[in-house]
Amino acid sequence: MRKKRPFDPIIFFSVSALVIGGFLIFMSASLGLLVRDGAQFSDIATSQFLLGVVGGFIALYITSHIPYRFWRHYSLYIFIGATLVMLLVFAPGIGLELNGARRWLDLGVTTFQPAELLKIAYVLYLATWLSQRKSKKIPFINRVAPFAIITGISAVLLLTQPDTGTFLVLAAAGGAMYFTSGAKWKDIGVLGLVGVLALSGLVLSRDYALDRLKTFVDPSADPLGSSYQIQQSLIAVGSGKILGRGFGQSVQKFNYLPEPTSDSIFAVFAEEFGFLGSVFLVMGFMLFGLRSLWLAARAPDMFGGLVVVGIAILVIAQSFLNIASMLAVFPLTGLPLIFISHGGSALFMALASVGILLNISRFKHA
Repeated sequence: MRKKRPFDPIIFFSVSALVIGGFLIFMSASLGLLVRDGAQFSDIATSQFLLGVVGGFIALYITSHIPYRFWRHYSLYIFIGATLVMLLVFAPGIGLELNGARRWLDLGVTTFQPAELLKIAYVLYLATWLSQRKSKKIPFINRVAPFAIITGISAVLLLTQPDTGTFLVLAAAGGAMYFTSGAKWKDIGVLGLVGVLALSGLVLSRDYALDRLKTFVDPSADPLGSSYQIQQSLIAVGSGKILGRGFGQSVQKFNYLPEPTSDSIFAVFAEEFGFLGSVFLVMGFMLFGLRSLWLAARAPDMFGGLVVVGIAILVIAQSFLNIASMLAVFPLTGLPLIFISHGGSALFMALASVGILLNISRFKHA
């Protein structure tokens, strides 16, 4: 083990700025639910603040002080545990169904989305397997089968819920890790082709996915139906102009924009802070992503580097897919904006994963 260095300040402060700024815009977006749905602000904000912000930074502190190689030794058990927890969403009385999807566990005082745990468990276990491969001179099936099995198990669990958006993010992280590990171009090409065919079949077999694709192609086709959310999002973004309406001044969040605290929160942000504010938000995510990839290149070993790549892609891919879908440059995914959208347990897990990155940064090469 290399000599310990201080935590990477750029990763820590970029994430802290996103979380703190995100909580402020979350409170602003919550006003829309208070007015139109009669929700209690304390019910909305308590979980986000206590579990997400406070609990999340406590989790970040703890994981940043756990030697990162600890996760390598127990990654298989963590992945098995996450798989079993994922199955609980289908258990009567525990699993919670909302809008036709079973993605949450009802814990009484709050809800928990096991997919957030699965994403981290997947990265840790895949990094363990990839870093332990002794040689590339092994049969093709032996090179790709473990990756296909690990990813396939996660795919079945997520797509059965269904949670297609999270699976796309997880697959992007897995693909980036597999590429970074030094895989042969032949393997990457075959896996990429299989992935494209599987994704095409998935879209064609699911009506809601096909509707989202049609909406992406022609956002004006059904403005009161499948295109309603993207239409209202574009109105909100356009209303922000250059400097925005001002903090708390969004109009769309009150009566028009669906899910203003969740997957549409970027539209609220863009309306209140305008083009310049949106640029700074994107730059915040880019700073985190680029610094993480810089860290991955200087990680003390392959396992550490792959974990950094996996976690960074999880954050960046999901965040940019959310923003892109709100701007109609990618089909709607229903993915929340990491560090900002409503979801105390999701924020908790995201900050815990950042703590792992910070611990790895303590052992980076100069």
